[in-house]
Amino acid sequence: MKEAMENRSLSGNGKFTALCQELLERQLVARRALLTTSATAALEMATILANLSPGDEVIMPSFTFCSTANAVVLRGAVPVFVDIRPDTLNIDENAIEAAITPRTRAICVVHYAGVGAQMDAIMEIAERHGLIVIEDAAQAYHATFRGRPLGTFGAAGAISFHETKNLISGEGGALVVNDPSWAARAEIIWEKGTNRAAFARGEVARYTWVDVGSSFLPSELTAAFLLAQLEGGDDLTERRLAAWRRYDAALVPLEAAGVLSRPRVPQECSHNGHIYYVLARDAAVRDAALVRLREENVMAVMHYVPLHSAPAGRRFGRTAGPLPITDDLSSRLIRLPLHASITPQEQTRVVAALARVLAPAGWQPRDSAAITPPPATAPSVMAVMDDLRRAV
Repeated sequence: MKEAMENRSLSGNGKFTALCQELLERQLVARRALLTTSATAALEMATILANLSPGDEVIMPSFTFCSTANAVVLRGAVPVFVDIRPDTLNIDENAIEAAITPRTRAICVVHYAGVGAQMDAIMEIAERHGLIVIEDAAQAYHATFRGRPLGTFGAAGAISFHETKNLISGEGGALVVNDPSWAARAEIIWEKGTNRAAFARGEVARYTWVDVGSSFLPSELTAAFLLAQLEGGDDLTERRLAAWRRYDAALVPLEAAGVLSRPRVPQECSHNGHIYYVLARDAAVRDAALVRLREENVMAVMHYVPLHSAPAGRRFGRTAGPLPITDDLSSRLIRLPLHASITPQEQTRVVAALARVLAPAGWQPRDSAAITPPPATAPSVMAVMDDLRRAV
């Protein structure tokens, strides 16, 4: 960041922007990556590239952030919400075809918690019906499906570097362009609808307004901050995965006791440890648990209010039939504190609190001392795991 300031050129598309984009393209084996101010901006670029028009329809899960739908609505198109799978909470690929109409132009896939949707089946459906696939891979950097990076299957993918993600730049994102016919136009849209980038490379004598676009570029300060994150991305991801695995091992006994359900990751998916969530027995238990966890100073939270039940979702979108799994699981989900620097001792405390607030009346672990808050001297990771397994 100091070097970026000393370069005295802080607007976008400078040295650090180029370095970030080259690194992303190398890691993702992607045709083109363009830094953006957010994954929201990347999705908006993708919908422009898809030439969405008023009345067009885009199929997507209801269980997602509003940016997924906003990008569609801003083009005058209609989000069509379908149900999710009970294992991954990703779009149910078996529900897509029933939602297709003559107005359908695209499928927007969301890779929830960094776990890949069933891209083989989705791409086959899209090809058969002549539909564009856009990937909302906001949570999915450093995650793969059958060994291929998420965000590289569809015509384009959107990645987030928001401060809540695994790798961050405060606000920030990237558009991954996979369709070769989109690459040149993507750069123009990215540069406010001008051919400025081509001018900078000496490809045109002057630059001018040639297409629609907007100010999608982040500053060089943002890019410089992000570059350091990307360079340390493998280590940060592994630390986060280690914390995810600690939760998963510790919560086996509580799942066996019927207290909660743990996340499921299909064998073909390699995730990035972005979110660790559990499912309570019902909505009332979840809501009460969140209150009690806050009282114990554990920052556990819910996640999305399904878009089909949100005021704007009802106004701008429609559902393709009932969405019972979305309604049920969204009302029972609890996200646990998770970040690259969380310690085993802190996780022990979270699990202990979760057991206290979710366990049925009269339920007690065999060794109640094993899931009390940890001692001042920190035990090893393996010791913590052994204690938690013995707890029930």
